[in-house]
Amino acid sequence: MGPILTERRSPWVVFARSDDPWVYVETATLQKLGGRVFRLDGRELSEPAALFAVFARELGFPGYFGHNWDALVECLHDRHDTADQVVLIEHADGLLGADFLGVFVSVLCQAAWRANLQLDADGVQDPDWTAFALHFVFVLDDTLPADFGEAVAGGMDVEVSQGEGRLAVTLSREDWPEG
Repeated sequence: MGPILTERRSPWVVFARSDDPWVYVETATLQKLGGRVFRLDGRELSEPAALFAVFARELGFPGYFGHNWDALVECLHDRHDTADQVVLIEHADGLLGADFLGVFVSVLCQAAWRANLQLDADGVQDPDWTAFALHFVFVLDDTLPADFGEAVAGGMDVEVSQGEGRLAVTLSREDWPEG
């Protein structure tokens, strides 16, 4: 059994092929249960500035979004729409050569960790805040998920595993409890 996008548990980021039925089964299940699917075009994420602009536009970030990595974590996990969510980054093959890929995936893991475990910006559980499932899937057209392993493993505090033709990424458990 692979990762489950409707549950609040890791892995937070998954790399999968576009012909992997898991992507479509999981997103359909999420939507059937009232969750939301956001689709981003990976070809638009060629540099950090463009990436921040696309996330802000497609996910409806507030005007004060700071267009940096820390602000991306904050806006992703501190959403007022607490329906379970997945962000599909389609046509993501071109990100393999991006020098920011490791930090990008680490940031996505951090945001998902906070959202899924109802943690505030300091990593402290907040009983007044509603947790929601938040996951990210890089959908690849021509590249094998395993090809991203080394580049993604360069991200801060991430652990990478492979199985069922997918690459799964979570935070290291020693630094991030329930990573």
